[in-house]
Amino acid sequence: MASVWRNVKMQKLDEYLRIKEAAEYLGVSSNTLRNWGRSGKIPERRHPANGYRLYSREELDALLSEAESPVNTEPAKRKPK
Repeated sequence: MASVWRNVKMQKLDEYLRIKEAAEYLGVSSNTLRNWGRSGKIPERRHPANGYRLYSREELDALLSEAESPVNTEPAKRKPK
């Protein structure tokens, strides 16, 4: 088993949040976070020992920054009646 992990760059697990912590951090429910993970909107990893979902603080911060950016800077055009 040690040979499997030999070439893998391991980061500290304290740089990751479990699903409940990450959901609270983002202000969404755990189920929303699961759905975002399944659909690929946010990367999720699994804890090697227990299989818990883990989310990188850095990636969560990037998601929050993206959410704060305006999507459309031009005023909406109204359709004539």
